[in-house]
Amino acid sequence: MESKHLEIIYQESDYDELDAERKRLYDAALAASGHAYAPYSHFQVGTAALLKNGEIVMGNNQENAAYPSALCAERVALFAACATYPDIPVLRLAIIAQANGEVKESISPCGACRQVMLEVEQRSKMPMEILLCGKKKVKMFKGITSLLPFTFTADDL
Repeated sequence: MESKHLEIIYQESDYDELDAERKRLYDAALAASGHAYAPYSHFQVGTAALLKNGEIVMGNNQENAAYPSALCAERVALFAACATYPDIPVLRLAIIAQANGEVKESISPCGACRQVMLEVEQRSKMPMEILLCGKKKVKMFKGITSLLPFTFTADDL
């Protein structure tokens, strides 16, 4: 048996060190989280997707008393972006969460959202930068394979 090593490379920055475009995306995700429908978990997640045409499409988590019927913020934003601008690539996706009005440290997308992010990247044939935004730091990843290293794609079918 052979052991293998997996390394994930990402950048980390303070909000103040971000360029204007990334700050704008962070702020849009934060605003989106404030409008999340989270009456059960009280955990409000917001996302903002920057498209190649300059548009920002926001999403937030939408909970439901029938829990499996709920939808994560990442999928809300990406599905809206792909439905509204089907041929425009997503350049960046910012994700942030807050609970009881307080921004949390950076959170990571669930497995289902990672799979959707992979499909969106494959549709556009280019990786999107992913910003995991926290109250103190922003982690920046170059593409979903940094967060989903063993992918399942149409080639596997």
